[in-house]
Order: sequence, then structure tokens, then C-alpha cells
Amino acid sequence: MSKQIFDILFAFISLAVLFPILLICWLLACIDTRSNGVFLQTRVGQFGKQFTIYKLRTMRFSTNKVSNIGTFLRTYKLDELPQLLNVLQGNMSIVGPRPDIAGYYDTLEGEQRKTLELKPGLTSAAAIKYANEEQVLAQQENPLLFNDTVLFPDKVRMNLAYYYNHTFWGDLQLILKTIVKVFK
Repeated sequence: MSKQIFDILFAFISLAVLFPILLICWLLACIDTRSNGVFLQTRVGQFGKQFTIYKLRTMRFSTNKVSNIGTFLRTYKLDELPQLLNVLQGNMSIVGPRPDIAGYYDTLEGEQRKTLELKPGLTSAAAIKYANEEQVLAQQENPLLFNDTVLFPDKVRMNLAYYYNHTFWGDLQLILKTIVKVFK
């Protein structure tokens, strides 16, 4: 089975099964953030092409801080369920490097640019390793410097390893590890 067919089937089945949960989370996000409950952001995708990523809104406009419900949605990665729509649109894959904002993956040079040949994904080895990235960064004296000199280079290394070694069975293992990590 091709990766694209697997992605579409997985996303479609996941949306069908998780639709009631997604609907409840969306309603909670609407009420909690006093908005339409949806967060749209431009991210860098395959071959450096930009696309709009879908997430549930977790921050209040009035305070620009993560709400209590937003914290819950982020903890269990429920805010990322709308990205299954990105998979159906063909902008993302189930497994692949997490999409980033401009100024990171799109600025890579040399061999590291190979990661841009991959579709960004909902999960990856780097996403599992850095599932608590917000907490790690919050503990740093200079979060941006730590991200740019430690986290991002490690993610690039892991994503490049995925580029050279990804397999269908490896993707299934990453999906299972992600599920375990979310419910741990």
C-alpha cells in the first residue's frame, strides 16, 4: 500500500471515529477562547511550499495565554485533530517531520534540505521525543536560543534519519508510540 493511500484511509477512518470527540473539543475551544475555535497558521510543507495548518484554538485573544481547556487539549494533542483534514487535502502525512513556521526548515542547506522532500506529518520520532517541548523551553533562560541550537538541530538530525530509513512498518511503530505517549 502506498503511503498516500494509507494516509488518506487512516485520516478518513480516524475522522469518522473521532468526530464526536473533535466536535466536543471544538465546542469547548469556541466557548473557552470566545472565538470560532479554530486556529489557522501558515507552515512550511513539502518542497518548502507553504500551506495552512488547522488546529483547535487553545489561547484566549484577551490574554494571549493558553486557557485551562487549551492546556488539556494540548496535553492530549486533541488540538491537533483538525490536521487530519490537512492529511486529506494532501498537505500532510500521518508520519513525517512536524511542519514548522517559516525561518526553520525552509532555511536548511545541503543534505539537510532533503527533509523538505518529505510531507510534514502529524507525528515523527522527533515529535515523540519532544512531546513536552513547551515545558522544556519554559525552563530555559533563553528559550529561542535553546530551540535554535539544541532542539531544532536534533529534530533535523532525526528527520533526516527518517528520510533515509522510513518504511511502512516503521511508520506503524511511530503511530503506536505516539498513541502510547499521548495516553501515558
